[in-house]
Amino acid sequence: MADKNGPDGTGRTSGKDTPGFHDDDLERRRRELGAVLATRRPDRSQGKEAEGAGRASGYGQAFKLSSEFIAGIVVGVVIGWTIDRLVGTSPWGLIVFLLLGFVAGILNVLRSVGAVAELDQRGGKPPEPKE
Repeated sequence: MADKNGPDGTGRTSGKDTPGFHDDDLERRRRELGAVLATRRPDRSQGKEAEGAGRASGYGQAFKLSSEFIAGIVVGVVIGWTIDRLVGTSPWGLIVFLLLGFVAGILNVLRSVGAVAELDQRGGKPPEPKE
């Protein structure tokens, strides 16, 4: 029967192939490893709340990106339609500004994600990375 000293009562792990480690030594090493891992990874004490918050922020990011893309297209269509009505160039203004709105929407999404650096206002060069 097992007691508090170990599986076989001697404080040693039973088995002929194991090199006589004491359970206390293994427990100490397990606690040290747990402490090292706790310092290297983010706090997981929140559990389901952190997972739900990550999912919610993912939905928020997706909504932001899709709305920026759709807004670029809608603005292009409105400008093109207005130019067509005022000048009478139907449907060319709508086609041209629809394509420009599509390109602007893609550029806005890429800027929001960080794939395209925004140009500096002074010289037209990308800003220096902050270190």
